[in-house]
Amino acid sequence: MRSAELTLPGFTHDVCSTIHALGAASPFLLSVPLEQYGLEWVTPSAPLAHPFDDGTAAVLERSTELTGRTLQRDAAAYRRFMDPFVRNADGLLKDILGPLGFPRRPLLMARFGFYGLRSSTSLASRLFRDEPARALFAGLAGHAIMPLEHPLTAAFGLILGLLGHVTGWPVARGGSKSLAGALAAYFQALGGEIVTGTPVVSLKELPPAKVVLCDVTPRQFIRLAADSLPPRYQRRLESYRYGPGVFKMDWALRGPIPWRAAACARAGTVHLGGTMAEIAVAESEVWKGRHPARPFVLVTQPSLFDGTRAPEGRHVAWAYCHVPNGSTTDRSEQIESQIERFAPGFRDQILARSVMSTRDFQKYNANYIGGDINGGIQDLRQLYFRPTVQRVPYATPLEGVYLCSSSTPPGGGVHGMCGYHAARAALRQVL
Repeated sequence: MRSAELTLPGFTHDVCSTIHALGAASPFLLSVPLEQYGLEWVTPSAPLAHPFDDGTAAVLERSTELTGRTLQRDAAAYRRFMDPFVRNADGLLKDILGPLGFPRRPLLMARFGFYGLRSSTSLASRLFRDEPARALFAGLAGHAIMPLEHPLTAAFGLILGLLGHVTGWPVARGGSKSLAGALAAYFQALGGEIVTGTPVVSLKELPPAKVVLCDVTPRQFIRLAADSLPPRYQRRLESYRYGPGVFKMDWALRGPIPWRAAACARAGTVHLGGTMAEIAVAESEVWKGRHPARPFVLVTQPSLFDGTRAPEGRHVAWAYCHVPNGSTTDRSEQIESQIERFAPGFRDQILARSVMSTRDFQKYNANYIGGDINGGIQDLRQLYFRPTVQRVPYATPLEGVYLCSSSTPPGGGVHGMCGYHAARAALRQVL
């Protein structure tokens, strides 16, 4: 949640996250008065567009009815699939973003599990007849950063589609730094103190405290705890698996991206991958340690909806694709080619560009091991049982020491729920 002038003066880019679908739905973030401390959500006209080579696009709109109008013969099937979840979104999201336990809405969660535990390719092929709906769902599921043929990838597609209808996938006015700034200001208003620029290499360096919350992944925690961890727990942490990384590009643009499909100009996010089959091949290649010729590319264009991010008439955009963990391969040409494919003349709009490889991401944030922005693979084994299988996943064998990063449930995303649940676990011990 940091913003910076990565390209040219006056152009504000988000170093990492921009679209905050989960943030606007987070029970924790909704419980604190961040608007009083400078946070303003800006909602794009449409959350997502998915263009095709013929100049058309499937569009995730705020309503399922409008979305269906872009899905040809699958309009009714999409509404039958999504409407029950949209009508009960609040309860479902609280269960999904909660720690593992008995759900508040067991029948609804059973329905979610019936669909979500499947692979996204099998579910989309079963539910939909035509490419627009299948490709739209495949792009949503691609956020799982796993092969689309893997179980559970359908859950990612379902959740993100649901959030498009519920929250609209907003951005923070002024950049994602506004969200971080509001959290910091509220914390300080409560009497909290923030200290930065002081690297901690050992838990022994910390002052005495009843509770220590570590926002780190298993690899860093092993280093911080040194020889204090029981061997069995350390071995379990050492077996924790990290997933593919990302290669990201930011651009300062002289004008908006010239999408062939006009609907893309209404969307905060654009998924570039063509058909479901093409996206599936790209994500499978990355999982196997290879770089696909045509990667699945995720684009955000926040300045279309937030004029504070660029000088008048100018724009910013960023895009990333998935790459093998620790990849050192420059994917700039492939990313820009994918954008040119659906927006001819895009390169003519570029004033300046910035790139971040997996190594750059890990240098920026040590939690991004090999460029893995999710804090570890989120498959059946490591979704709720992360980082290890135990009753309270946030607790460690060290008294008063807890983990609270995205390597704990409910995993990656800007929602604050990992820290929220870790803090509640700690409070139960203290109180």
